[in-house]
Amino acid sequence: MIDSFLHYLQFEKRYAAHTLISYKNDLEQFQSFLLQQYDLSDFSEVKNTLIRSWVVYLLQGKAASSSIHRKISALKSFYKFLRQENKLKINPLIGVHLPKKGERLPHFIEENKMDRLLSDIQFPEGYEGDRDYLLIDLLYSTGMRRNELISLQWKDVDFHSQSIRVIGKGSKMRIIPLLPHIIDHLKSFRESQLELFPEAHPIFVITTDRGEQLYPKFVYNKVTQYLSTVTTMGKKSPHVLRHSFATHLSNKGADLNAIKDLLGHSSLASTQVYTHTSIENLKKVYDAAHPKSKKNNNE
Repeated sequence: MIDSFLHYLQFEKRYAAHTLISYKNDLEQFQSFLLQQYDLSDFSEVKNTLIRSWVVYLLQGKAASSSIHRKISALKSFYKFLRQENKLKINPLIGVHLPKKGERLPHFIEENKMDRLLSDIQFPEGYEGDRDYLLIDLLYSTGMRRNELISLQWKDVDFHSQSIRVIGKGSKMRIIPLLPHIIDHLKSFRESQLELFPEAHPIFVITTDRGEQLYPKFVYNKVTQYLSTVTTMGKKSPHVLRHSFATHLSNKGADLNAIKDLLGHSSLASTQVYTHTSIENLKKVYDAAHPKSKKNNNE
């Protein structure tokens, strides 16, 4: 198929020699990826998840975004040619979103490491430990930005509907649901807060050791401190928890528009970076769904 496509480009489209070489290299690289990762040789059987996995593979290999865009452009031309030749019915490039040029995958903590942090790591006793745990859990479970957490007030918490009201960039308001265990933690923490600081009567949900409003460096230091117990990753900022929240939702199959609303993004383009999925997850999807997968052939 590749040879026929290159012949078409050379003699009908009159492409330059160096362009033909580039197309040939990109398509053969994709072909090699399919064979090595999925034992697949038929281009007509490729689904968009496999192309997305190639994009992830290239990004993890530190390929430049401009290079990835060029490779996908070659694939688009190739599959357009296959459709013209009636070699396939559906273009597998549909649903494949590319990172913006110069953009890398967001840093995030693996799901099992977040589970370990929130389940196994020992937090200090008393108010400090309860506060630190709630700080981490809220950032990870809601995807809030650091400044949104700092500004979060008790009047923004709706215990009845189990949700919080968050004021984001541009004073835009959004509602984020809360998990039952966070609701319970918030209730008990509120009682402890009022007992410790009865005169201050804190209006902010998460406060310092003195019952005062948080500040950016405080939140950053706490997040870095606790993430360091489960990962050696260089970047451990509060925004990493936001990225982890969105990435884990995407990996679980959450609708991209829902993730957009939860994050408070103004456009879907900002959220599309989270459509990346690990190669292993994509393999599982492929093995479970494709009729020619090894799993289905053994059944």
